[in-house]
Amino acid sequence: MHGLFRVLSWMPLSVLHAMGWLLGWLSFLLSGRYRRRLFAHAAQAGYPRQVALATVGEAGKLVAELPRLWLGRPVPVVWAGAEHIESTHQQGTGVLFLTPHLGCFEITAQAYARRFGAVHPMTVLFRPARQPWLRDLVAGARQRPGLFAAPTTLAGVKQLIKALKAGQAVGLLPDQVPPEGQGVWAPFFGRDAYTMTLSGRLAQAGRVQILLSWGERLSWGRGYRVHVRPFEPLNGGPLSDDPLEAAAQINRAMEALVRECPAQYLWSYNRYKSPLRSTPPSP
Repeated sequence: MHGLFRVLSWMPLSVLHAMGWLLGWLSFLLSGRYRRRLFAHAAQAGYPRQVALATVGEAGKLVAELPRLWLGRPVPVVWAGAEHIESTHQQGTGVLFLTPHLGCFEITAQAYARRFGAVHPMTVLFRPARQPWLRDLVAGARQRPGLFAAPTTLAGVKQLIKALKAGQAVGLLPDQVPPEGQGVWAPFFGRDAYTMTLSGRLAQAGRVQILLSWGERLSWGRGYRVHVRPFEPLNGGPLSDDPLEAAAQINRAMEALVRECPAQYLWSYNRYKSPLRSTPPSP
């Protein structure tokens, strides 16, 4: 598999995206569970089936582009909002990047490391893969100049806090369902979703500024556009100290980013699953 990834990493992004589009539709046609979840989650957010169907090919591209992003040469990236990062760096504070399962979330950290990592490195939180071959591949791909990876363990969380206190950057996906006991139930597109409290805890780790980011996948393999937004104007104020209210604020921020490009959100992600021995509150 590592050899296959290496071969795919040499291919143009346009070819990989074409292959991914086919892969996405094949998965859609073969899995009834995939289709039901995709349509249900898009409808929960108020989007018709046309929008849900537009995401099928994008989900396949998300998988097919990984060999190039992990092992291949750098891809073209343009920025929309890089001035927010530069302004935060000038203040000398740590930066907490929150990114939903929207577009290409791998490219946001890579692009940051290429542009800012030499002076202000970034540490990203990731969940190690279960397969040994994939675990080693991902760990090696995400450790690069200006970019470090922290596992979803207590030691990993300490690594994130240390980076923020040192004035560095940290990135994580706050719409990822956390393990039991590490989240609260908060609305996400009008339905309670088990939401991590780690984002709020990190925001309280000293002087920290929150920025929202996502990587738009450009058409025909032309590369990516990394969008950066300040958190407070989008939410009408700073992040609350209360874990439940903070989770609700972060979910609203993620919703706002998704609505910028709903056709590239991973609606098939099981966002509303319940951890063991944890059930959502009554409506």
